[in-house]
Order: sequence, then structure tokens, then C-alpha cells
Amino acid sequence: MSSLLNYKLEGAGHTIILIHGLFGNLDNLGLLARDLKNDYQVLSVDLRNHGLSLHSDEHNYELIAQDIKELVEHLQLSNTIVVGHSMGGKAAMKFADIAPKHVDKLIVLDMAPVTYPDARHDAVFAGLNAVIKQQPQSRRDAMQVLAEHIEMEGVRQFVGKSLYNTGEHMAWRFNVSALEANYRHILGWNDIEPNTIPTLFIKGADSDYLMPEHQKSIQTQFPNSKAHVIANVGHWLHAEKPTEVLRVIRRFLHDA
Repeated sequence: MSSLLNYKLEGAGHTIILIHGLFGNLDNLGLLARDLKNDYQVLSVDLRNHGLSLHSDEHNYELIAQDIKELVEHLQLSNTIVVGHSMGGKAAMKFADIAPKHVDKLIVLDMAPVTYPDARHDAVFAGLNAVIKQQPQSRRDAMQVLAEHIEMEGVRQFVGKSLYNTGEHMAWRFNVSALEANYRHILGWNDIEPNTIPTLFIKGADSDYLMPEHQKSIQTQFPNSKAHVIANVGHWLHAEKPTEVLRVIRRFLHDA
């Protein structure tokens, strides 16, 4: 079985790799890709167990980073700039750890290199599993099933992007059982050796994923890092304020 990931390559120039978070796909950072492809070559990927990439019972950052490394080497890319959001931020950090020679700069959107103690997605998994169980015939019916479990409309719309029609009923592109079985790995993190690649952490001011208590872990593992906070925005900063996120990214790439 090939472990090459499903991907989209656009534009020309220095390569930027965009890595989505949990329950996402390669279109999630599309607002960033549409802008950046004017000046860079942009590689958007579906991580394992997401989108059209391989489904596997295993899902941890070592394997995810290895998948990305194999794809980068398959495409013969070098000196990449890696941008990851949430789970994709951890994937990006791990990729920079195992393949530093492939990474020029690293940008992490609202994620810290730490283990998060609290499960945050119980309601989402309940909704996803309800759709699997009930096998709704239409997208509308599937969204109604989700609404019984997931309060926030934005979260329902986000996961709903991965619905598709099998010809018999609606189903998920991502591998729900594997993600649920490996959820502790997704929340988890094994500290890495200090990495001196120029790194930027961008935090949504209203999000609780990147907090002052994480500062020591960040400085220990990424001593050549800086941080930028974007006001009045939560964990989905790139979707809520893409123009500001892009401005911060471009300034870092220009100055770093």
C-alpha cells in the first residue's frame, strides 16, 4: 500500500506546505492557499485518515510526519515552509523534527507542542457516529442528525464538508473509528529535541489552545521561535480573519 497522501499543488516558487487539523481536509486552509499561490508554490495535503488519503488503524504524529516526508521526497521538494493548524500544527512540528533538512521555516496556527489533558471532541464523535449508524439519505438529513449532538453551527458546517454520497447513503471521508481509537495520540505529544528552525506561533486571542503556561515547552523545543496574537478571534483564526493571518505570515516570511 502506498502511503502517499492525496494533495493539491498550485502556483510556482518557494514551496509552502499547508496542513489541516482534525476532521479537516486539504481545502481547509484554502483561503490561505488562494492568496499564497500568487507568490509561492503551495502544497495542500489530506492527512492520513482524512479526505482522500489512506485510511489506517494507526494515527500518531510520528507516522503523520513520515507520510509528509515521503510526499515531499516523492515531489522532490526542498527548503519548504510548513504551515499547520491545530492537529496539523503538531504534524508540522513533528515533520520539522524528523526532517529538518526539508524545512526552512515553520508556522504553527493555534497549537502548542504539549499534551492536552481534556477531551474536546466528545460531542463531535457522538454526531459522527450517529450519522454512520443512521445512514441518512441526504446531506440535509445528515446535518439534522449532527445537530442533535453538536450545538455549534460552525462546527457542524466544518465537519459537514467531509460528507459524501456513497450512492446508497451519506458517509464520512475521514476514518471516524481510527480517529476515535487514536484520540489520545492526537491530544498527546512527545517532547522533541530543541529545533532551531525559525518558527512562528500564531495564537487566536480568544482560543485556549495556546496559553501562557505553554511558553516554557515552546521555548525549550523551539528556541528560535516568536509568537503573534490575533485579537478577537478563536481557534479558527485562519477562517475568521484570513487577511490578518496572511499579513502576519507574509511578514514573517519576509523578515525571517
